[in-house]
Amino acid sequence: MSGFLDNCRWPRCECADFGEKRNFIVSVISGVMFFTGWWFVIDAAALYPDTERFNHAFQTPGVISTVAFFMINSVSNGQIRGEAYTTGCMGQTGARIWLFLGFLLAFGALIAASWILFGFYVVGNVDPDWPGIAVFLQNALIFFSAFVFKFGRTEDLWG
Repeated sequence: MSGFLDNCRWPRCECADFGEKRNFIVSVISGVMFFTGWWFVIDAAALYPDTERFNHAFQTPGVISTVAFFMINSVSNGQIRGEAYTTGCMGQTGARIWLFLGFLLAFGALIAASWILFGFYVVGNVDPDWPGIAVFLQNALIFFSAFVFKFGRTEDLWG
């Protein structure tokens, strides 16, 4: 089952051939998304310092999402495919388990952020909705920045 997408290639777009600058562009886009996500929560925490409108425990999914970002991007794609120079502690299986746990944490943080948004701010009728929206946007942007940084830099997708 592993490697069933190895022969699938994305269609080549001649209008957007970035060549050597693609890794730089993807890194900048991912960094801006990561920064913007944290900026939203810092803004919400600065605007609503009291715990009635913004409970500061709601920042926990953002921290978990940040840890997941580093877990996802600490494993190279060569280690996932088994093409790495060194096998490491557990080899290809360990790298895949580590990546899977990183994605589990990222999805869990995104689900927790949506639960905070809808459970406390939409259904709970808390007056300002911005803290809930900020927590959700933070986790969504960190999740998508991890996805962009992980898969946007590989040459295999574009053949």
